[in-house]
Amino acid sequence: MEIVTKRFLLRDFTQEDAPSFFAYHADPRYAEFCAPEEVELSHTRELLHLFSEWAIERPRRNYQLAIIDRRNSQELVGCAGLRCEGYGPDQAELGIELAPQFWGRYAYAIEVASALVEFGFRDLGLNEIRGISVSANSRVARLAHRYGFIAIGTRPSPDWMCARGWSQIEWQLTREAWKLLTQTP
Repeated sequence: MEIVTKRFLLRDFTQEDAPSFFAYHADPRYAEFCAPEEVELSHTRELLHLFSEWAIERPRRNYQLAIIDRRNSQELVGCAGLRCEGYGPDQAELGIELAPQFWGRYAYAIEVASALVEFGFRDLGLNEIRGISVSANSRVARLAHRYGFIAIGTRPSPDWMCARGWSQIEWQLTREAWKLLTQTP
């Protein structure tokens, strides 16, 4: 599975991606909006295993792809995906994570989000894409608004979030809203 953008290749993970994936998951900045168990090495190892299982499922319901800088370095920039499991047949959840050294740089998340939203609506035939974010993560809120996502409510938050005064925000983008945003005048 591959999606090519101006600067990135979104593709299934390979074994060569593991060291970079482990490295950015171990970065203390990465842990800012994560549960304590989500930054443990065993959890990161489980994620890579899960991503490889998703890559071979047929029919495929979940896409979690490595974001590779294809311009020069072939560097792992992060990962992103559309996950349909737990949703209706025409729905998916969008998720994007960038390695901390790429946060706020050069609209990376915007380019990746655009490619995945288009893939979801055009290729997967989705009618709705959802997202879940931590209320304190203003970067995600800006990205969601840029693509026409609307906040549709909050979800029960785990104790570690509540202790910080945070909640989980659920976002929604419908095919109709996306079409309106992408129509050329």
